[in-house]
Amino acid sequence: MEKKKHGKAKKILLVFACVIVIFGVGTFVLLKNTFLKSFPKLTGEPEIGKWYEVAVEGTQSSDGSEWHGIFKKGTENKVVVYFFGGGVSITPETSEGGNKFYATNMTGQDFVAQGGIGSNAENNPFKDWSFLVIPYATGDFHSGTGVYDGNKTVYHTGYSNYAAFVEQIKPYVGEPDTLLVTGFSAGGFGTSLLADDVIDRFPSAKNITVCVDSSLLLYDGWHETAVDLWHSPKEISDRLTTDNLVLDSLTALHEKRGDSVKILFDCSYRDDTLQQYQAYIRTGTMTKDKENGDLFQKDLVEMVNGLQKNIPGIGIYIWNHAEDAETHNTQHTIISSNVFDKLEDGVSVADWIYAAVNGEVQNHGLALLEK
Repeated sequence: MEKKKHGKAKKILLVFACVIVIFGVGTFVLLKNTFLKSFPKLTGEPEIGKWYEVAVEGTQSSDGSEWHGIFKKGTENKVVVYFFGGGVSITPETSEGGNKFYATNMTGQDFVAQGGIGSNAENNPFKDWSFLVIPYATGDFHSGTGVYDGNKTVYHTGYSNYAAFVEQIKPYVGEPDTLLVTGFSAGGFGTSLLADDVIDRFPSAKNITVCVDSSLLLYDGWHETAVDLWHSPKEISDRLTTDNLVLDSLTALHEKRGDSVKILFDCSYRDDTLQQYQAYIRTGTMTKDKENGDLFQKDLVEMVNGLQKNIPGIGIYIWNHAEDAETHNTQHTIISSNVFDKLEDGVSVADWIYAAVNGEVQNHGLALLEK
């Protein structure tokens, strides 16, 4: 009897051990395909359709660790310059606060490139374009060239990283005829700040679209932050004259480039993440509730009105996804995830961007601002 019990116990332990091993392997595989994902380093000529990590000499993340760009060479003579997001530093205190406020290094960023607009999905109209992806680990909306030295050293060198990477990779894409500059969250702010700079680096592109995804924060100190903390190039910081960095930057882009550049702006109507950052700017504490969502929605109405006044031909897409039943606050960002979901008017954000690329600039979801 004791032998039988012992044998049964061994079997249970064996099964339990197998479950642990399977769970461990499954978890490892999941992590390898997401947060631990890394691409092969680019050496020599890139293979068409393959993602690469691109080491760029002299670049660094905010904590001084390595930074790299991400690249995929497509079959079409078209290029996407794609800025990632991940928070922001606006004061010395937030710089020293590190990852409480922004991504401080490259951990967990590579896998994002293959989602959303960068995916190989059959319905992705951009799947055969070349992608120059600029990860975000500097807290400066990709626009800094300086080093903050306080209680800790922080490298706000997003502009330096971006510029060195693009110049290094340009020979692999030749002279594209079509250019899309886009980014989400902090990368959307970066898109507005750097679109003009990107366009200058691809003079052969005559069909140009700029799309800012989920980027609205009001702050009276943007100009001072850009000058004193980030050390952004003067042509970037000089545009920042109000509390609305994106409105200032896109207005300046339109005034300079006119109708030669199609400008797009999208945002969820009660963005759950942006309203938390706005609460921090307003009160010093990150909180999320219905009241903050109400304030954000009001700010978004004014933002859209300002964009439409200053840029008459702008395309707007306001969307509602993953709305919380209690606060009614909504998902933050779209192009890295649900870009193919037909959220408004039976049209996806990918459809909307691609229509603009092909000369048809549209508006969708504006009725949400009246809710």
